[in-house]
Amino acid sequence: MRNGNSGTERQAQSRLRGSYLYILTIEGYAALPTAVNITWSSINFKTILQWQPKPSGYFYTVEIHGQTSDIKKKCIRTTETECDVTDVLKDVKETYVAHILSVMPAGMDNFEEPPYALSEKFTPYSQTVIGKPEIKNYTQKGSELNVVIKDPLTPYTFPNGSFQSIRDIFQHDLEYKLYYWKDQSSGKKDTTTKSHTFEVSVESTKNYCFYVQGFVPSRREDRNGQTSVMHCTTAERGIFDEYGAEVFIIIAVIAIAVITLAIVLPVILCKRKKVRAAREKQPLNGV
Repeated sequence: MRNGNSGTERQAQSRLRGSYLYILTIEGYAALPTAVNITWSSINFKTILQWQPKPSGYFYTVEIHGQTSDIKKKCIRTTETECDVTDVLKDVKETYVAHILSVMPAGMDNFEEPPYALSEKFTPYSQTVIGKPEIKNYTQKGSELNVVIKDPLTPYTFPNGSFQSIRDIFQHDLEYKLYYWKDQSSGKKDTTTKSHTFEVSVESTKNYCFYVQGFVPSRREDRNGQTSVMHCTTAERGIFDEYGAEVFIIIAVIAIAVITLAIVLPVILCKRKKVRAAREKQPLNGV
């Protein structure tokens, strides 16, 4: 009888502990704070999800929900407040929503769905920021300025392992704008291209500064990307280009004066010699 009673007591105690753990888990979830200030940070399709606050006594798990794709989990049971979700957003034209789950330690969260916070909707194709383009090469020859640009790369790769550029994803939706102006001037001009090169007419005697910016005209918002580093040309210019017509006139006057002096001076010296010779002969004639 005693052994039977002991077994019954152990079963009762086990059920009691299970009920107690269940109650603690429910109460614990109810007390867990949820994430706030959830933001998407994305440049050239590399996307980081960020939120607050820093957890204490619990963890976060990120779930990415697409409109037409399966739920994907990232950063499971993390104590960080950011998560790189780039690799689960490969369908860049899909619209996603992130669920930031607040979860208890392992073994205590199997009874109830954890609380979570929702992010704003995010579509990589229309919302990622276009990063700084690289100025690959530029020249100013005569009255033509040539600028060659290189597309920024994305984290996504082709089957052969090489990285895709933003051009590979945006295709003809991507354009570049060149802003250029005379050095030490505030009059700025711009021109656009769908290729990687610019060819613009400029004044051959002036230096020019410029930078490039990518943009997607089809977007309703966030059309313009980051601007490239500014560059300035150094045109090969002579002294006339540098100082203008005034110097040319001065040099021409000096040259004429030198030529004139070179012609007139020998004539004057020759006449003076003749006069001197004539004077020297006069006394002899008188004698």
